[in-house]
Amino acid sequence: MSERNPPVAGAAGDGKRQPRGTRGGAEGRPAPTAAVLRSKLRVQDLDHDGRTVLVRTDFNVPVEAGVVTDDTRIVGTLPTLRYLQHAGARVIVISHRGRPRGEPAAELSLRPIAGALADRLETHVEFVSDCVGPSVEAAVADLEPSGVLLLENLRFHAGETSNDKAFSTALADLADTYVNDAFGASHREHASIAGVPSAAPRAAAGDLLQLEVNLLSQVLVQPEVPFALILGGAKVSDKVGIIGNLLPLIDRVLIGGAMANSFLAAQGREIGASLAPQEAISQADKLLALAAEADVEVVLPDDLVVAPAIDRPDRAHVVQEVPSDQMVLDVGPKTRERFAAALADARTVVWNGPIGVFEIPEFAHGTSSMAETIASLGPQAFTVIGGGDTAAAAAMFSISSRVSHVSTGGGASLDLFSGRILPGVSALTDR
Repeated sequence: MSERNPPVAGAAGDGKRQPRGTRGGAEGRPAPTAAVLRSKLRVQDLDHDGRTVLVRTDFNVPVEAGVVTDDTRIVGTLPTLRYLQHAGARVIVISHRGRPRGEPAAELSLRPIAGALADRLETHVEFVSDCVGPSVEAAVADLEPSGVLLLENLRFHAGETSNDKAFSTALADLADTYVNDAFGASHREHASIAGVPSAAPRAAAGDLLQLEVNLLSQVLVQPEVPFALILGGAKVSDKVGIIGNLLPLIDRVLIGGAMANSFLAAQGREIGASLAPQEAISQADKLLALAAEADVEVVLPDDLVVAPAIDRPDRAHVVQEVPSDQMVLDVGPKTRERFAAALADARTVVWNGPIGVFEIPEFAHGTSSMAETIASLGPQAFTVIGGGDTAAAAAMFSISSRVSHVSTGGGASLDLFSGRILPGVSALTDR
């Protein structure tokens, strides 16, 4: 192993490094998606009495043995759905689930979602085993005011992911108004996100979409300092945009998960049998240089939990130097302590991506420790957990209610933090 490079900036918790702003407001960055949203119709701007409203939700939720095991995303849409019901609208709910690649797949049906939604709304929810066609049109015609109809998985049709115009038009023709309440899918230029708004008479933002965009944009506009960014997960390429856009704001970035392998390799560390494509190592090297230039502290793992393979948790052990036949699957206890020290004084925290393979107990300590550390910061810190796997980890370790916000969208939150305008927002009707 080559000699380790020194820390990119001051050591975490050494008390020497000053935050780049003052408590109460570092200079902000533009929040383009929030600015665009302010110019768009909101669900509250329209009269829905007696009208049929098509609501795009993100009900891509886990189901086991026909039972929804985490209904966080369903709960998030309840304000919009109840608002429309109380306004006398006929409510058609659409969503995707999984990646069925344009063909029906029984294991990815939305039928189990109908029961979970009915329980939460405390009302009957009709279900149709398609999302376009005669059977759907008949069900829509029979829908009473304040009634709720859930259609089958949009991705059972190839036209959804290809943003097919005919598919978009068929969906839009079902209703008088379209409402996007699917923040978690709003970064995708799919038919139900980008195509339907163009074909619909009116397209408005739902409550959840408004909440997510406006709340997450606070991180860009006026973050309290010190500001810590925590990144995990697999791909460096997925995080390049967020690091680049937030560098002028953040004081330190903590890196774990599989993507840490690329950063360690860029610093000359041995990573054994762990995957780190050369392109990812090059990206990590550039990001380290940018962080050093911006005087942003980078906290990388020191000790690591390794095993011969992900399916050999019985061989898990902690090392400082990774043997050639071992894979890095979590961070070690010393790194967990360093991460906690780096967050001790943080007043803004954004976390996106698990720190290890948290689904396996032997490799979950880094993620569980991070979750508890963030939760322990309390109300004096603005703490945001990006959706997807990070939100699942927050739920697993029972800290969701102890942070400021758990987003329903992993990829969408990354794009928003990266400064991109979400297609699902830009496609809505101007006010």
